[in-house]
Amino acid sequence: MGDVFSGMSGVTSRAMFGGYGIYKDGKIFAIIVEEKLYFKAGNSNKAEYERAGSEPFRYTVPNGKVFEMAYWELPADILEDRDELPRWMEKSLAVNAEKKETKGKKK
Repeated sequence: MGDVFSGMSGVTSRAMFGGYGIYKDGKIFAIIVEEKLYFKAGNSNKAEYERAGSEPFRYTVPNGKVFEMAYWELPADILEDRDELPRWMEKSLAVNAEKKETKGKKK
């Protein structure tokens, strides 16, 4: 993780559920599971991941049920692009605000 986010202030990681949560200024925006980096996706950025051919993070519980999370694998070309990576990170951070707005609109 250090190499990918080097030079980006406020980025930290924390072990969780057999992987790592990646945070910027205390807000989660990515996870690392089985050596793959996934960024949070929502209405505002999910289409970019789909166009790039990315897949969401999925896991299977013991009864065989498969769950899909709102984290999509970061495309390899973005992972290596020092100009694009911060933009994708900011869009993933914005998903947190997007979810808060949605919760506030429910009745």
